[in-house]
Amino acid sequence: MNVAIVKYNAGNIYSVVNALKRLGIEPLLTDDAEQLKKADKVLFPGQGHAGEAMSYLKARRLDEVIRDLRQPVFGICVGQQLLCRHSEEGDTQCIGIFDAEVKRFQPQRHEDKVPCMGWNELEVRGEWKEVRGYQVDPLMEGLGEHPYVYFVHSFYVPTCADTIATADYILPYSASMHKDNFYACQFHPEKSGRVGERIIRNFIEL
Repeated sequence: MNVAIVKYNAGNIYSVVNALKRLGIEPLLTDDAEQLKKADKVLFPGQGHAGEAMSYLKARRLDEVIRDLRQPVFGICVGQQLLCRHSEEGDTQCIGIFDAEVKRFQPQRHEDKVPCMGWNELEVRGEWKEVRGYQVDPLMEGLGEHPYVYFVHSFYVPTCADTIATADYILPYSASMHKDNFYACQFHPEKSGRVGERIIRNFIEL
């Protein structure tokens, strides 16, 4: 399988490379439009400033390339935020897959620290199907009860129609999203143990 990772000025990319290698996949790290278009799956991870990341992507027209991809795409951390319409971080116009506004956490109590950092529980959304029982999004399958994953972020996506899992820090927010061929998560699956490994495997097996 041809798996590509979008190469741009964002941190944490190599931990995603190593997570894929642990699953027996040798990914291609590239900013070449044709290589991204030809890939079977595309991962869009990252840590960093939304405004700086979008400037880099737009200068190379990678924002247009990502928007037009038709194979499964997986945004991780800042990657999820950049797939939204707009971010408060740097008043940044983003790629616009998810019709959502990325907002900064506003502490409400003394113990509310920003950035949010550490392990938190996922609340996976689903619905009841008469024939097959309770169904969740394919990205969230097989995580078990009360799955915990690892977060590091100062900005969040509010819950919306595309939310497939939530977490609660100061307020409930979108921990994972899905629209058409675009999947995303705010947490770091590559740093989230067996739960994160299962999520990455679910994406690869879509």
